[in-house]
Amino acid sequence: MLGKIVYISDNEAHIQIPEGVKLAQNLMNLHIVFEDQDKKILGEVEDVGEEIIKVHFLGEITGGHFVGGVIRKPTLDAVPRVVTKEEIALITGEDNDQSMIVGYSPLYDNCPIRININDLFSNHMAIFGNTGSGKSCGVARLLQNVFENPKILPYRANFFIFDAYGEYHNAFKNISQRNPNLNFKFYSTNERDMKEGGERLRIPLWLLNIDDFALLLDAQEHSQIPIIERMLKMVQIFAGNDEHALRYKNHLIAKAIMSILYTNQTSSSKRNDIFSILNTCSTPEFNTEADVQGIGYVRKFRECFTIDTQGNFTESVLINQYVASFIHEELDEYEPTETKFFTLKDLEKALNFTLISEGLLNNEQSYNEAVTLKVRLHSIVISENSRFFDVPNFMNLESYISSLVVTNGKKAQIINFNLEDIDDSFAKVITKIFTRLLFEFTKKLNNRASIPFHIFLEEAHRYVQNDTDKYLLGYNIFERVAKEGRKYGLIFNLISQRPVELSDTVISQCSSFLIFKMTHPRDIEYIKKMLPNISAEVVEKQKSLQPGTCVGFGRAFKVPWIIKMQMPNPEPSSSSCDVYHTWNVSQ
Repeated sequence: MLGKIVYISDNEAHIQIPEGVKLAQNLMNLHIVFEDQDKKILGEVEDVGEEIIKVHFLGEITGGHFVGGVIRKPTLDAVPRVVTKEEIALITGEDNDQSMIVGYSPLYDNCPIRININDLFSNHMAIFGNTGSGKSCGVARLLQNVFENPKILPYRANFFIFDAYGEYHNAFKNISQRNPNLNFKFYSTNERDMKEGGERLRIPLWLLNIDDFALLLDAQEHSQIPIIERMLKMVQIFAGNDEHALRYKNHLIAKAIMSILYTNQTSSSKRNDIFSILNTCSTPEFNTEADVQGIGYVRKFRECFTIDTQGNFTESVLINQYVASFIHEELDEYEPTETKFFTLKDLEKALNFTLISEGLLNNEQSYNEAVTLKVRLHSIVISENSRFFDVPNFMNLESYISSLVVTNGKKAQIINFNLEDIDDSFAKVITKIFTRLLFEFTKKLNNRASIPFHIFLEEAHRYVQNDTDKYLLGYNIFERVAKEGRKYGLIFNLISQRPVELSDTVISQCSSFLIFKMTHPRDIEYIKKMLPNISAEVVEKQKSLQPGTCVGFGRAFKVPWIIKMQMPNPEPSSSSCDVYHTWNVSQ
């Protein structure tokens, strides 16, 4: 017996330490049972003074099970005592076919702490901690525990790790040596990784939708969305590279030229504008050297724009007749019926044709916004990032997703994307595109959630932010998946050292948390505010944690636990620089 209960509130009880009694053990963070004749209430010691022990209520032990939350309170006559070994087993998690070990309790002789696999992996999870606190090792150990669990063979698992520093390759590259049914696949933005079995990250352009291109081209205004939509329509028409595509191109050029001819500009200005169009958008019928057939004679197209002494084109009638012969108004209503292969250069040509569209030529603001998109697209075309869209053959969404999870003809369970060689802004777009593609794929499955995908976002604060997407697109893909993805089997796992920079909406949808040591006061205060199920004592616990030790709480845990996680084997490449041996030339 610890002493007599002298105070009870909704959340805690105070136990009076008997005078002259010295406690035989350190009670901090241990669990206490308040035993009445008809109930057992479980609590955790949160403060020990000279005279008073403060205990926070956690739940009730009833019928041989632990139930979180307290409706009934202990009476003042209840007997408080330290939890027994049998009762500890009720709150550390059941040992059954659907459970796995997360880590061990340093407070209870390294007793295993288990979680139900569905409780943890069927819901969004967040892993927070300072740099050096053991986040990466914790994530690696957690996934290694999944694949080393003798109770299950997770053959159909799909873990997509978006790896900001290329840390996880070492932790999982030899997973097939432990079990030939398990495999690791490695995509990278780093060309050096190609020598270690990595594949270049590649995304088929034709699988991207209007919203994806708006993000890729950093669109800022709603008026740019129709421009992107028209560009995508044109690139699909032009992708046919057939007679109809040529006819459509000639139609667009002809309409643009005709609109210029009927302006009030001088002939010299008209000629300059028309030749400028032909410089970017040309066909065999529309280029400066194209033959234009008159009655009994032939002129080069450029020759038709010779200006006479009156300031008029010498062949104005011939120009009008020739250009008008290519205009077919019914083409404006044509819509492509199937998705076709195209490249970045094809897309750039389509945007050039979009710029000469009649509506843009006559609207200076829209034209300028289209030119902004053109500049951004061209910067991608000529940059090293263009190689990430260099996909040689057409494939649909299902084939592409399938290709991601297959390596050497075998199913891969862990797919790692090394994003270390691209800047944060481009990496954010890449993660959003993959998230959207996986979301679309899971929503189309005949059997809902029949193929679960787990997205692990390392340094999630770089990507899952309070962006302007909702202003431009009406939604943020991370927030949409956070709210809707769980029912389709698309699950987020956020790993971050700065939770204050994350999207509030996404964090609010996380059900389980592993919090390693954090010291930044803004992050600590943010966690208190954002997570209503986190208590002050949990926040205090994480401040003094050792590396590799975390506080686990939420849906997957019966009570908040201090968890000591084993070091992963092999470890991720996340250790600090060994300055001593690097400096010391005598070694």
